[in-house]
Amino acid sequence: MAKYFVQSGTLRTTVDAENGQKAALWAVHQAMQQVLPVDDEQHTSQCKATSMSESGPSVMDHLVFVSEVGFDDEHPTRYPTMDVVRQWNEMLGALQRLEQLLGDRGLAA
Repeated sequence: MAKYFVQSGTLRTTVDAENGQKAALWAVHQAMQQVLPVDDEQHTSQCKATSMSESGPSVMDHLVFVSEVGFDDEHPTRYPTMDVVRQWNEMLGALQRLEQLLGDRGLAA
C-alpha cells in the first residue's frame, strides 16, 4: 500500500491505501466520524465532543486533494467531496445491509 497525503478544507491526514480514491474515501470516513454515530463503540459522543473542542472540527472543502508527494502538492489528484461522500454513504449502506442480513441468518440458525 502507498502512503497518501489527503487534504480538504481544514482536514489534513496521511493515509495508507491501495489508491488515491480509497485514500480520499478513508479521509471522508474520518471526517464523518466526528459528527455521525459511525462505529460508536470506539468513540462515544462525549469523546467526540471533547476531541472537537480541543482540536476543532475538520471541515472539508468542495474538493479533496490527494497526493503521494506531500501536503500542498502542486499537482494533486482532485476528487469532488460530494462524490466521495456519496461513495462513502453507499458503502456504509451496504455494510448495514450486510450486517442485517447476517444478523437475520444468525437468528434463523
